Amino acid sequence: MIIRSLDSITNTDRDVEGALGTWRSKRLILADDNVGFSLHETTVYPGTETLLWYKHHIEAVLCVEGECELTNRDTGEVHTIRVGDMYLLDKNDRHTLRPKTLFRAICVFNPPITGREDHDEDGAYPLNQAAE
Repeated sequence: MIIRSLDSITNTDRDVEGALGTWRSKRLILADDNVGFSLHETTVYPGTETLLWYKHHIEAVLCVEGECELTNRDTGEVHTIRVGDMYLLDKNDRHTLRPKTLFRAICVFNPPITGREDHDEDGAYPLNQAAE
């Protein structure tokens, strides 16, 4: 059994800020926990725009605070995501997040990430070798 709290990982190597300064991710479960997925609390800051494309991962996102605009960059569809809404990037969808307020979400990745990842030039995380 694994027990972790957000407080216990704050300001540790599991608490990661994106290099562009648009997000912060507290990574509760990672690849080295050997459970087949990773679990994060991610905060995206208002007034920012983050282009993402998880071409190596499937991500499920549950909004627990705030509101953001989610744009599917392939179809042009725009969705407003609010508290209680979930979205699933089940087709490695290229998307853009534009938070209207502080946006906080619980995110699950499959395969799991290792924990230190930041987005590359495509907005993706690399596929870690341990997850293959």
